Amino acid sequence: MHFFSQTFNYDHPWAHVVIGMWHKYPNSKCTHVVSIDTIDRTVDPVTGIIRTERVMGCKQKAPLWIVKLFGGSEDAFVREISFVDPATQNVTITSVNLSLSQFATCNELIRYSPASPTHTLFSQTAEIQARMALWRSAADGLEKWLVQRFEQNAHLGKLGFTDVLRNLWEERHRAPSPS
Repeated sequence: MHFFSQTFNYDHPWAHVVIGMWHKYPNSKCTHVVSIDTIDRTVDPVTGIIRTERVMGCKQKAPLWIVKLFGGSEDAFVREISFVDPATQNVTITSVNLSLSQFATCNELIRYSPASPTHTLFSQTAEIQARMALWRSAADGLEKWLVQRFEQNAHLGKLGFTDVLRNLWEERHRAPSPS
C-alpha cells in the first residue's frame, strides 16, 4: 500500500471555494477529466448537510505493461461522494476508482475548511493498494505508478481549481451591482 498527502490554503473564503467546487471541471489543466455525472443530491432537512454523489469519467494512459497484464482501456470512472455542512463550514469528499478496482483501489479523502475569513484549508490524502498478493513486485510497481499518476493529477487539479476560483472571483467583481 502506498500513500499520498498534501495540504495548502486557497486564497479564497470557504463559501467561494464551495461554489467553485461545482465548477471545477472542465478546466484547461485537468483535461483527463472528460465527464461529470451527478447521480444523487439530497439535503438533510435537520442538519442542512448537502450530500452529492457523482461519477467522473477520465482518460488515463496506462503503461503498456499494465495494459498487457490487466487489459482494459484508457477510459476510467471514479465515484465521488461529497458532504457540504454549512453549519460547521466543512466539506468532506471521498472518492474511489470504479475501473479496474479488482486489481487496484485508490481511496481519496479531501477536506475543505475555513483557515481564516479569507482563506480555505485544503487537505487531501489517498491510499493506493494493488490487489495482487501473488505478484508482490508487480503490485509494488503498479502502486508506485498509480501514486505518481495521482500526484501529477493532484498538482494539475490544484492549478486548475486555482484558475477556476480566480475566474469566478473576477467575474463576481466584474458583475454589475443591482440598482
